[in-house]
Amino acid sequence: MLTFNCMILITGSTGLVGSHLLAQLVAKHPKIRATKRASSDLSIFRIILALYYPQNSAEMEERIQWVTADLTDIPALTKAFEGISKVYHCAAYISFDPKNFYKLKKANIEGTANVVNLCLKNDVEKLIHVSSIATLGEEPNNKPMDETSDWNPEAPNSVYAITKYGAEMEVWRGQQEGLATAIVNPGVIIGPGNWNSGSCVIFKRAARGIPRYTTGSSGFVGVWDVVKAMQLLMNSDLQGQRYVLVAENRDYKQFIIAVCNALGAKVPKKPIGRRSMLMLAVLDYWRSKLFGGKQKLIKDTVESLYSTSNFNGKKALEIPGFEYQDLEQAIKKTAEAYSSEVLIP
Repeated sequence: MLTFNCMILITGSTGLVGSHLLAQLVAKHPKIRATKRASSDLSIFRIILALYYPQNSAEMEERIQWVTADLTDIPALTKAFEGISKVYHCAAYISFDPKNFYKLKKANIEGTANVVNLCLKNDVEKLIHVSSIATLGEEPNNKPMDETSDWNPEAPNSVYAITKYGAEMEVWRGQQEGLATAIVNPGVIIGPGNWNSGSCVIFKRAARGIPRYTTGSSGFVGVWDVVKAMQLLMNSDLQGQRYVLVAENRDYKQFIIAVCNALGAKVPKKPIGRRSMLMLAVLDYWRSKLFGGKQKLIKDTVESLYSTSNFNGKKALEIPGFEYQDLEQAIKKTAEAYSSEVLIP
């Protein structure tokens, strides 16, 4: 059994998972170090910390050792690893735009390789890596995907999925070279965070009204389940395995309706066709070309909204002390956070 008498490092500590994990760990551990980029915004983390611990959040934040270190900046990252015994690797670059493939490779594959190498160099006890269900290979006849669903390089994988799979390969390399590791593969993560990115956008849009829904499906999990599983894995003897974290499979219609109900917002009644969404993606592409700005609707994103995907997250129940929170509760807690005055963007 691993002990708590050590220094913990969290990468990606300003993202959704990293912020929630950091807020929980700093409450019970005196030695926490967290990496952030020079451009990172700490406001989301501070809001989450205040949500968890409103009485002493300022004092708790002072205990965190912040290190400015990009995953590809080896000198800065080397400094961040000094005296570290346990590592939670939450940092990743998220994009489904093929134009960002180089950036994705640098951050997700090369960056993870750097983390693994420094773990080995510094005799780190254990590395917990946050991956994604995007690295799972599709099963025939829509059979639920699980930890045995092997990556299929011939499938039309997104650039994000390709680089997250490459990151997993770096982690398994570390395991073979003597580093204790475990990987979690969360589904769509639900929880309060940056309302302008990831699944949080759904709550922001639902509050303002979503007129139509798409017809695909996916696996969902609360951020609280993800960080709980990670901590339990870190402090167990389990290693060399990965765990799909999906509390429930839902089609997007069900999920959107649940979010709208939790927010007291109008529920969408009709679907929007795949062809219409693809046309919107084309129009958005030309808007970004003609007038500048980031493309908001990517073809791969549209395709994912119409794909039917099912996942089996039961293996995670083998982690001692772990059980899933009811997804409705995760949706309700996130909606309450969005509706609170302090979190309205």
